[in-house]
Amino acid sequence: MLITIDQVLSKAQVRQFREQLDAAAWGDGAATAGSLAKSVKRNQQLDDLNEHGVELGQTILRTLAQTPKFISAALPRTIYPPKFNRYADGGTYGAHVDSALMFLPGSHQQMRTDLSATLFLSEPDEYDGGELEVEGPFGVQEIKLEAGDMVLYPSTSLHRVTPVTRGARVASFFWIESLIPDEGERSLLFDLDRSIQQLSPSMQAEDPRLVQLTGIYHNLVRRWSVT
Repeated sequence: MLITIDQVLSKAQVRQFREQLDAAAWGDGAATAGSLAKSVKRNQQLDDLNEHGVELGQTILRTLAQTPKFISAALPRTIYPPKFNRYADGGTYGAHVDSALMFLPGSHQQMRTDLSATLFLSEPDEYDGGELEVEGPFGVQEIKLEAGDMVLYPSTSLHRVTPVTRGARVASFFWIESLIPDEGERSLLFDLDRSIQQLSPSMQAEDPRLVQLTGIYHNLVRRWSVT
């Protein structure tokens, strides 16, 4: 399931992010790629220890903690600290699948990557190319969102970033380990939760039908979650 979340960051926040990122010293993104991905990765990346990058990543995490659609879709257990990349001058990332397990920076703790996230920080008209292409059961989906919008997709998906032939594509990217590892179960819970949220304004909180649906949701989370 591929899910877009609009306006994770406001336009004002995007401008603040870009002021810092545009002045940053970018490194070779291939330096952080695995042995197979290294040959298809041509972009720039901000060092994980960059002070501004760490601060901006914390801002993203605080915002996501207050974004209901993200919580509902991801049911996050662990979030890899957001990273930042830049594609320009033909920069691209060929077809690849993200690593299944990753060590959290500065620790020996491993996390499983269930969901991948890209938060766009460039407006679509700032660059040509740079589409995120995600392969799924219904073919290839092409994503190029407004600055401040984010897409979530299964980390198991084969995906790529097409060459940027004009301008620069700046984004944040990170991974989520979900409390619900199974994609199908997570999708059902998301649909159920969104239905409950849509029904809630037109029903009394104590309405037995709403109470029952909410109970079913939480009991399914209890049954399927891995903690």
